Amino acid sequence: MTTALSTASNFADPDSAYRLIVEAHRGLSDDSSAALDAALVLILANHIGDLAVLRDAVTLAKRRVVEGKRE
Repeated sequence: MTTALSTASNFADPDSAYRLIVEAHRGLSDDSSAALDAALVLILANHIGDLAVLRDAVTLAKRRVVEGKRE
């Protein structure tokens, strides 16, 4: 069964979720920070476990990165 990609916040406190991620990077080198991001992406992708949802998320993230570079 395929689930649609949810883009609305699912956190009761989204600011705390953001701070948690930012704090996880504090004190890391650029390489370690990139490795943390990669590990987190793979762990959460596995948790999702739905290739269609993952594909939609990758497409959306890539679009945001590309559009962000134009600004």
